[in-house]
Amino acid sequence: MGLDEVGRGCLCGPVVAAGVILNPESEVNELLKDSKTIKKINREKLSDSIKKEAGFWTIQACSPQEIDQLNILHASLHAMTKCSEAVGADPDYLLVDGNKAPVTLLPHACLVKGDDRSASIAAASILAKVYRDELMVNLHEKYPYYGWNRNVGYPTKEHFTGLEEYGYTEHHRKSFKLRTDKKYSG
Repeated sequence: MGLDEVGRGCLCGPVVAAGVILNPESEVNELLKDSKTIKKINREKLSDSIKKEAGFWTIQACSPQEIDQLNILHASLHAMTKCSEAVGADPDYLLVDGNKAPVTLLPHACLVKGDDRSASIAAASILAKVYRDELMVNLHEKYPYYGWNRNVGYPTKEHFTGLEEYGYTEHHRKSFKLRTDKKYSG
């Protein structure tokens, strides 16, 4: 199972991990690479193809509250653990993007820049990014002041301006430097 996460550097929203077990015969495997290097429209198409052709896939998340409680690194690893323990997953080996792995008894390897080195990690990267980006764009409809339809929760000037003017929402990570103590009042 390839494991990757997205959203660690964001000010708000969940950290999202995906786990993917690819079918070796799948033609989509040749198209997989780091999600950040693929155009949005192509990521979305690949996400659909991965879901159809993978032997198994799952998307798991840790909420902003869990992030505040555990810290972002441990929440990221916890989301990956949820992937490897998802019903029906049954992985025999984990390939983890990065240099830290979740606590597990399963054999595993950490691959720095793994989304460029492993098709299953790249697939997980794509699923996690498409899911989280869509979630943040949908939240933008309710909270249009932060520019989540463009920055998907990352710390941009527009996001900080929204925080200064309107305060933080229930979706913000209060353990992060938000540059405001004001709570969003709707």
